[in-house]
Amino acid sequence: MDIGIKEDILAIITTEKELVSSGTTPIFYARDEEEKERISLLLSKITLGMIHDLENGSYIIVRH
Repeated sequence: MDIGIKEDILAIITTEKELVSSGTTPIFYARDEEEKERISLLLSKITLGMIHDLENGSYIIVRH
């Protein structure tokens, strides 16, 4: 039997500080769209997570 958390939001990456609030998930603030994409790509590789665009200036990285 395999017990444990399988799906997590691992990180939030945003250019819009006012839109994001989190208690436990790390938030990374990017200066612009290019930096947001670069940070998201690097974090997804490191964590083996998938990037999801929330279409509000924020990306989340999720492990499925």
